[in-house]
Amino acid sequence: MQLDPTARRAGVKHIALQTVGSTNAEALQQVRRRERGPLWITASSQTAGRGRRDNVWASPPGNLYASLLLTEPSPKALAPQLAFVAALALRDALVDCAPRLAPLFKLKWPNDILLGADKLAGILIEGESVGVFAVVIGFGVNCVSHPLDTSRPATNLQLAGAPVSPDALFAALSAAMVRRMAQWQSGAGFASIRANWLACAAGLGEEICVRLPERELRGRFKGLDEAGRLLLEQADGVVSVTAGEVFGLGGS
Repeated sequence: MQLDPTARRAGVKHIALQTVGSTNAEALQQVRRRERGPLWITASSQTAGRGRRDNVWASPPGNLYASLLLTEPSPKALAPQLAFVAALALRDALVDCAPRLAPLFKLKWPNDILLGADKLAGILIEGESVGVFAVVIGFGVNCVSHPLDTSRPATNLQLAGAPVSPDALFAALSAAMVRRMAQWQSGAGFASIRANWLACAAGLGEEICVRLPERELRGRFKGLDEAGRLLLEQADGVVSVTAGEVFGLGGS
């Protein structure tokens, strides 16, 4: 895999591995070795891929596994906004590589990319303070295969008639992240990121279920607040949700 020239000119670095436990874990190891990034770690396969809440992320060859290490990308309080920056960049890359499917690529709060009603990709953001504040953004995209034993339907690009290689998708993603990070401006440009994200959001205005660790909330997906929290309209008012799993979009 190779960086797009746009990313190289911006000073972004890249380490390409054949197999690794987790690209996110490797990126965090790099910052502990005083690497300051921006640095991409990519791998052809992972033996210990992880999703949110340490869920296993199946990682056979043929799909995209990539993590971006950033140090001091913003004040810590604004770092969660990177989930929206990353989602937009990944959607940009998917549209570049598979333009015919563009209308079907939707963003599911807080960190998934859907193709139609099915999960195509996930994003995992982790932070750590080791002398500096470091953030790692991990991307997993189903290019040629997808897991079958999941609680939510999944799909892959090849199945949808778009044979996109991980190499081509990574190059497009590395360029898209440079553009979206410039738009974000370490948080100063979040209003435009938020507006762009909402324009591609799955389920906006629809009835959804948000699963929290201790309970479930139901209501209408009203939008995002200024901090990126999900706004759920219920009979007795609007509730802001900081973290949770959204269900009720299509077949999910």
